[in-house]
Amino acid sequence: MNILVTGGAGYIGSHTCAELLGANTGLGVDQLIIVDNFCNSNPDMLQKIQEISGRNFLFIQADIRDREKMNAIFAEHAIDAVIHFAGLKAVGESVQKPLEYYDNNLIGSLVLFETMRDHNVKRIVFSSSATVYGMDNPVPFREEYPTSATNPYGYTKVVIERMLMDLAQADPSWSISLLRYFNPIGAHKSGLIGEDPNGIPNNLLPYVAQVAAGKLDKVHVFGNDYDTPDGTGVRDYLHVVDLALGHLAALEYIMKHPGISAINLGTGQGTSVLEIIHAFEKACGHTIPYEISPRRPGDIATCYADTQKAKQTLGWEAKLGIDDMCADTWRFTKS
Repeated sequence: MNILVTGGAGYIGSHTCAELLGANTGLGVDQLIIVDNFCNSNPDMLQKIQEISGRNFLFIQADIRDREKMNAIFAEHAIDAVIHFAGLKAVGESVQKPLEYYDNNLIGSLVLFETMRDHNVKRIVFSSSATVYGMDNPVPFREEYPTSATNPYGYTKVVIERMLMDLAQADPSWSISLLRYFNPIGAHKSGLIGEDPNGIPNNLLPYVAQVAAGKLDKVHVFGNDYDTPDGTGVRDYLHVVDLALGHLAALEYIMKHPGISAINLGTGQGTSVLEIIHAFEKACGHTIPYEISPRRPGDIATCYADTQKAKQTLGWEAKLGIDDMCADTWRFTKS
């Protein structure tokens, strides 16, 4: 089986590729083809994927918006399925640069899907997000809830899901998994790969890790007056290795089942910002300074998944807890 992974050098992509190449996947991956343009990833991840897995793969540096390049990739390689990670992903940046997000995420996905159709490749696992549940649905979020968004990044996920739903309705021979994941954190237990953003981190745990390492002064906690146990925002944090294994389960599923399904990947439990900070203090062995700041527009109080569908459909559930997530992140940060 030949698998194409777009954005495979990124945070979630690199962990998924390492698991795909692992000896015990049972998927029978003959060739893994990674496509990435390094706009928000690091070329060093490729060598580390190989070091972790002990296997070779093919890397092609390309932008998925490059129709000619994508056609050449599909023409040259007998691809059986695609895992689609490639895309810009920072909520705040998307508000500042909406056109860049619509161009990169929507046009890139459209070109990819058209190229797949033209080469009769009809199996895809799409990297979606819990942000598609918007602000008005009650928790826990269930897959049948209506979708919406509060920022351009979120809208790109909503629209790409819609593209794929319409495609599956027009051609039922497609097999598509929309994986709506919640808040991925953590790193590979080897310490070789983890979340290493360019510039100041947009996500909580890399920011906390850089404060713990002395690279940043303090953590800004946005709001402590939410209707939550300690007043800070509650999210469903998921270990990135569990998330990677969820992609393998989804890939195995779409190889056997046509149609389309949206599936949450989360733990089904919420953890507050302050709980994350205190768990990381335990991991790194010292106090982490933080400051309460005003709420950010568009943030909701509580967000966690209903995980029953993932268990029933994919046979998947998260295994690793917050302590594992923080310990693995700290190991990666130190290395």
